[in-house]
Amino acid sequence: MARAKTKAKSQKSEPYKVPILGHCNAPARPQREMEPGIQPNRLRLVRQLDVKWVNNTVLHYCFLDSPAQWRGSNADKDVVRESFQQWKDLPIGLDFVEVYDPREAEIRIGFFHSNVAPDAGSWSYLGRDAIDLVPDPSQRTINFGWDLTTPYGRDTALHEIGHAMGFQHEHQNDNAGIIWDEAAVYDYFTGPPNNWTRAQTDRNVLAKLPPGTTDGSDWDRDSIMHYQFQSGLILSPPEFQTEDLIPEAGLSPADIETAKSLYPAPDSPDLPELRPYESHQLRIAAGQQVDYVVRPEQSRDYTIQTFGQMDTVMVLFEEIDGEPQYLDGDDDSGWSLNAQVKQRLFKGRTYFVRLRLYFAEAQGEGALMMY
Repeated sequence: MARAKTKAKSQKSEPYKVPILGHCNAPARPQREMEPGIQPNRLRLVRQLDVKWVNNTVLHYCFLDSPAQWRGSNADKDVVRESFQQWKDLPIGLDFVEVYDPREAEIRIGFFHSNVAPDAGSWSYLGRDAIDLVPDPSQRTINFGWDLTTPYGRDTALHEIGHAMGFQHEHQNDNAGIIWDEAAVYDYFTGPPNNWTRAQTDRNVLAKLPPGTTDGSDWDRDSIMHYQFQSGLILSPPEFQTEDLIPEAGLSPADIETAKSLYPAPDSPDLPELRPYESHQLRIAAGQQVDYVVRPEQSRDYTIQTFGQMDTVMVLFEEIDGEPQYLDGDDDSGWSLNAQVKQRLFKGRTYFVRLRLYFAEAQGEGALMMY
């Protein structure tokens, strides 16, 4: 997850030993399809922002108390609330709001503890996969599989929320340069307490992230997105043949830098208004975002669409009780298409369009229009 090599830590604490409670078991996810012959720089930029939310999104989370085996203790729920707040207070441009109806939540949390069930352990869907792959409001998008009130448990809560924000495992950074003792890794992770298959071990440990996913960043061995590893699983760097690899607790400086860079805190500017049949030229660079406000003068079906050679993600929100609520979105990245949202908008209501650019053939040559 790191963007810059750092030595200082934001939260110094006493180290603790590799836990016996297991590791994050991220769910399998389909690879994004790309059109044949996609230009390498374009591919890199698409991968970098693949499942990230548009900035200034309010993510609603809900604790699932049914079925009963998913219900967490009040103490564990408080740790999760505190962890959401810790990410939010960096500060970043994402907000996290607890709701009590799963139908209103993008992030739905369970606390299923088991050493053998395939859906137990601690895990989270990655960023926007939560809404793309898990639309059923009765299903979890995060699970916590052990006590969160310990130091390791608190780091687990920060780690899984990091996944929900779109961040992947740091030890799988393609620039980490880790050389694994693969036989030892399989032996460790396929045994208790994880009891993973070889495929799960590959997906969560041995497989490298696609080049460009981490924006060429250095390896941050203290990242909250990094596992703890007992000695003997890593051949190189050689010190970890005899020493445990234990990231320091909490968010590393590079974690903080990356989160603030991808989700910059809003400066509350007056937003430009998107009106029917007015073209807005997009003069933003790759990775940047532009927001618009929509105040329809009549109730009808509208189409909001980009034009030009661009890869974008576009999301439409409606303001409800002073808070933007997700309505619809489209991600055209990896294909020579344009993002398009069709939605019925109502006079007297307020909407927001947020558009993030992955890639453009030339800055300023794309446009956005509502009609």
